[in-house]
Amino acid sequence: MNIMDFNVKKLAADAGTFLSRAVQFTEEKLGQAEKTELDAHLENLLSKAECTKLWTEKIMKQTEVLLQPNPNARIEEFVYEKLDRKAPSRMNNPELLGQYMIDAGNEFGPGTAYGNALIKCGETQKRIGTADRELIQTSAINFLTPLRNFIEGDYKTITKERKLLQNKRLDLDAAKTRLKKAKVAEARAAQLNTSQPEENNIMIWAEEVTKSEQEVRITQSEFDRQAEITRLLLEGISSTHAHHLRCLNDFVEAQMTYYAQCYQYMLDLQKQLGSFPSTFLSNNNQSSSTPVQSVSPPSVLASASASLPSVTNSIVTSGISELKSSSGSRKARVLYDYDAANSSELSLLADEVITVYSIPGMDSDWLMGERGNQKGKVPITYLELLN
Repeated sequence: MNIMDFNVKKLAADAGTFLSRAVQFTEEKLGQAEKTELDAHLENLLSKAECTKLWTEKIMKQTEVLLQPNPNARIEEFVYEKLDRKAPSRMNNPELLGQYMIDAGNEFGPGTAYGNALIKCGETQKRIGTADRELIQTSAINFLTPLRNFIEGDYKTITKERKLLQNKRLDLDAAKTRLKKAKVAEARAAQLNTSQPEENNIMIWAEEVTKSEQEVRITQSEFDRQAEITRLLLEGISSTHAHHLRCLNDFVEAQMTYYAQCYQYMLDLQKQLGSFPSTFLSNNNQSSSTPVQSVSPPSVLASASASLPSVTNSIVTSGISELKSSSGSRKARVLYDYDAANSSELSLLADEVITVYSIPGMDSDWLMGERGNQKGKVPITYLELLN
C-alpha cells in the first residue's frame, strides 16, 4: 500500500514538473516569460557540436556512396549489419567484368589474339576488384566506423545531456517566474493591509516568497551542475576532431594504396597488350597491313608523372642520362615487378638490385640489365639508380 502511494505521489510530481516546463516553454515562445541565456562559451560549444554532427553525417554517407555506388547493395549491407549477420559474398563490378572477359576469351579461344587479350584484361580486372574489396574493408574499419561511433555514441550522449540542461533551465526559469509572482502578490497584500485577514494574506505570501526563493536556489544549483557536465562533454569535440583527422589520414593512405595498385596493374596490362603481334585486324574494315598501335608504358608514365613522384624521379634523374652517355655500368633497384614480354627482355622482381648499362643504338626508354648469368632489356621506368 505504501509503495502504491509512493508511486502515485511520484507520478503526480512528475506530471506537475512536466506541466510547469510546458507552461514555461510556451510563455517563452509567446514572449510572456523571461529566459535564462547560456553563456557565450557554452553556446559556441553547442554550435560546434551541431556543426560536427551535421558534416560528419554528410561525409560518412557520401563515403559509403563512393565505396558502394549501388544503393540496393548498401541497403542489403545495412540490413545484415542490423541483424548482426554476415552479408553473402558477391562479385563486385570489376570482378564480374573480369569474369565475363575471361569466359569470352576462352570461348573465342586462348590461342587467338583477341581471346588472349580478353583473358589478360579479365585477370587484371579481377585484381582490381580484389584491390577494391581491400579499399572498402580498410576504409570501413579505419574511417567509417569511427565516424559512425561518434554519431551513434558520443553525440547521442551529448544530445541526452543537452536535453537535461534544457529541462533544468526550464525548471529554473519557472521557479524564477513563481518567485516574481509571489513577490508581486506580497507587495499588493502589504498595500491592502487594513484588516486581520489581510495580515494573514501577508504571512501567506511571505511564506510563499521564502519557499520560492529556496526553490530558485535549488534549481539554480542543479542548472549550474548540468551546465558543467554538458560543457565538459562538448569540450571533447576537439579531441573528436583530432581522432577523425587521424582516421582521415588512414583513409587517404588506403586510397593512395588502391590507386597505386590499379595504376601498376594497368601498366603491366598495357605492356602485355603492347607485346602482341601487330597483325591484329580492327573491326572497322581496315586493310590487313594496318597494325593496331599500342602505347608504351613510358608515354603513360609521362602523363602521370605529376602525381607519382617516385616514377617521375626515376624518369628525370640525371643519372640515367649520364649512364647512357658513358660506357660504364651502375647498380639499380627495381621499383616494381616486371614480366618480360619476350626473350630479349629480363623479368624483374620489386626491390631486387641489378646491374644496368647502355649499349649504342638502344631505345631511350630501355637499358640492358644483368642479374647473375641472366641479362636482357629492362624499362628505365621500373628502375631507381643507386649511388
